[in-house]
Amino acid sequence: MKRVDIKIGFDCNNSCDFCVQGDKRFKYKKRTLGQIKKALADAKKQRREGVVFTGGEPTLHPDIIAAIIYAHDLGFKNIQIQSNGRMFAYFDFCQKLIAAGANEFSPALHGSKPEIHDQLTNSPGAWQQVVSGIKNLKQLDQYVLTNTVITTKNYQDLPDLAKLLVDLGVNQFQFAFPHILGTADKNKVWLVPKKTEVMPYVKKGLDIGIKAGKVVMTEAIPYCLMQDYEDYIAEKIMPETMVFDAEGITPSYKDYRLNLGKAKRQECKQCKYYKICEGPWKEYPEIFGWEEFKPILK
Repeated sequence: MKRVDIKIGFDCNNSCDFCVQGDKRFKYKKRTLGQIKKALADAKKQRREGVVFTGGEPTLHPDIIAAIIYAHDLGFKNIQIQSNGRMFAYFDFCQKLIAAGANEFSPALHGSKPEIHDQLTNSPGAWQQVVSGIKNLKQLDQYVLTNTVITTKNYQDLPDLAKLLVDLGVNQFQFAFPHILGTADKNKVWLVPKKTEVMPYVKKGLDIGIKAGKVVMTEAIPYCLMQDYEDYIAEKIMPETMVFDAEGITPSYKDYRLNLGKAKRQECKQCKYYKICEGPWKEYPEIFGWEEFKPILK
């Protein structure tokens, strides 16, 4: 399914240590409803069937309901709200989103307990709101897929977080390695862990989800670190996506990742996964080097 990702504004009620958007909230105005409608119409002309409303925090946009209704009326089959999850704590707001046409919800949860999540988001009380929001969405029989950014502060907690997500009844969860841009770049010295250190915890977390029958994925972790877990690499199944960002339009997010965002070295050509692996975000080896990445020989 071809998809469009529309960043409808960069206002946010969190201040995450790993935010890839950085200070865009101070630089760019939110998109008007007219601009959002044009982006949706342009995407529909390209026969895209899915839309992700994101940001910033899309649930804070005053025209989010109208935007969802317009997307639904245009015939988008999959309408996802990618959110920090806090506004989902309001049951009536969830009902309004669903009535407008939203049918997939992607809240972010970064720890199994408040002291982890709230510290990373710099937002006291946020964890409880996200957990309440997930419960609301599941009570309303919605498809919920969560995202967790892996950091030095939470990677050892990933198995406990996986248990919580299973108990909450989410349909899918994903562990994503940080893209070291924006605020994440400013905090990289203490924020970004070594991939080899996090992998045992990532795999334990995946195992918990797999055993429970959940869809589980990782993002930005190369194949050489995912042996026996290759089926759970998100890049394999990511839809072809056009992105409307603050600075302009990215026609293909996959092309961006392959040509600009990520990197591979000469030795990677020896690996049997070379043709399908995207490599790490390019900023990672600039910090830690390439020693962790060992080609899987053919």
